[in-house]
Amino acid sequence: MGRAYQNRKLSMAKTAAVKTAVYSRYSREIYVSAKAGGTDPSANLSLRSLIDRAKKDQVPSHVIDKAIAKAESGVGEDYHVARYEGFGPGGTMLLVECLTDNANRTIGDVRPAFTKGKGKMGTPGTVAHMFDHAAVFVFSGDEDEVLEALLLADVDVTDVESEEGMLTVLSPHTEYAKTRNTLTEAFPDVDFEVDEIQFVPKGETPISGEALEQFEKLLGLLNACEDVQNIFHDAKI
Repeated sequence: MGRAYQNRKLSMAKTAAVKTAVYSRYSREIYVSAKAGGTDPSANLSLRSLIDRAKKDQVPSHVIDKAIAKAESGVGEDYHVARYEGFGPGGTMLLVECLTDNANRTIGDVRPAFTKGKGKMGTPGTVAHMFDHAAVFVFSGDEDEVLEALLLADVDVTDVESEEGMLTVLSPHTEYAKTRNTLTEAFPDVDFEVDEIQFVPKGETPISGEALEQFEKLLGLLNACEDVQNIFHDAKI
């Protein structure tokens, strides 16, 4: 599957409204990461990764700095992670990850999105068992050299795949810091295309035609929800 592991990537769009939504999502996630793990990116790998991703998606520095300063001040909202599971058109499975300070508001947005998108929300555990919680790194490199570096560092690697000149390294989410440190120390010039913890589907559900159109509509409706940060799915498009 290679780079398909990056099931949802925030990207810049032409409209100001979508740009604002992207900035807001990054700002919220950076704030939560800095509040939980500290505001120093050199000591908080999760924060460092978020900042790198935000810069690649052309999020202005002042948005990043403001989120970090807010976390440092100790004044701000008390967000928590909320995950919702469900089924989409064509038998697809989805995990929707949110950051919220009001669970009632969040589910009040997510549930109608599933309904309007011809999907169905499930109870906790309905589809989560069909995803692995994994650290995912995608970058350009030599597969043999990367494998050797990871083995020498005794990193618990789940999988290494090569596709179109890009490597995808997966490890358990608990190995995120160790995997990232090993890669950056062994390859100082490494440029991660993906560097994050995701829910990776154990299989794929091929969809096309009308089911694909409806699935894309469902993704659009979920993306429009204010508190939605990430959407993970098993659709093979």
